[in-house]
Amino acid sequence: MAKKSPSPFGFYFSYLDKVDKGVKDTEEFGSMLILGMVEELGEMSRAYLAKHGRKPRNIAAQQDEAYERELGDILVSILRLARIKDINLHEALMYSLQKIERRKNNPKK
Repeated sequence: MAKKSPSPFGFYFSYLDKVDKGVKDTEEFGSMLILGMVEELGEMSRAYLAKHGRKPRNIAAQQDEAYERELGDILVSILRLARIKDINLHEALMYSLQKIERRKNNPKK
């Protein structure tokens, strides 16, 4: 069996262990995290499009959220889900980065 590589996300996982104490082991916590992630992605999309995209006149979205802060919320949602599902994010990220590299080096024709 291959040894798992260490995760550089340990600090964040420890921090979240304190924040999520008492709820992280509940049956519905994963579902809440997925729904929260979708919500945060929608907020980031709205803020980004208000500033850079299709809805530049959406002043309310520009004032409500900055897409940079919303991106942080999405990352926290991902960290929380990875922690409760015991997913090694470093390995997951490396897999995705290598997949992008393979596609770049061997494009489909």
